[in-house]
Amino acid sequence: MKNELTNRNSFYPDYDFFDEAMHDFFPSFYGKGRHQKYMRTDIKETDDAYQMEVELPGLDKQDIHIDLKDGYLNISASKNEKKDGDKKDNYIHRERSFSCQRSYYVGDIRKEDIKAKYENGILNVTIPKETPKREEEHRIEIE
Repeated sequence: MKNELTNRNSFYPDYDFFDEAMHDFFPSFYGKGRHQKYMRTDIKETDDAYQMEVELPGLDKQDIHIDLKDGYLNISASKNEKKDGDKKDNYIHRERSFSCQRSYYVGDIRKEDIKAKYENGILNVTIPKETPKREEEHRIEIE
């Protein structure tokens, strides 16, 4: 019966009603983040820094913005569809424009110490580790 109901949907041949229903009823089993398409990130720890590799394929360097505010590194990307004046194409659906953003807690780091490089669809960000603040020893005189 599942196959009969699924195959009757000729407008969306890949749509499976029962699979989608299971995802909606049991999101923790199937994972809430299953729709995460953009900004997949790998973070690697070295002796003195953290190295982030953020996937941002199909973007230009000027489409990506990195900000540091209140200990959070915010990475945002947006790509707008290019419009060609009077040229009319018969598109039914276009997915060339999008925007996405992610924030990562990095602690008390100076923005000058963060290095970023974008190459081949991968944004590489190097964040130095926080150096623990040592309290200097202060002698208190006794009266």
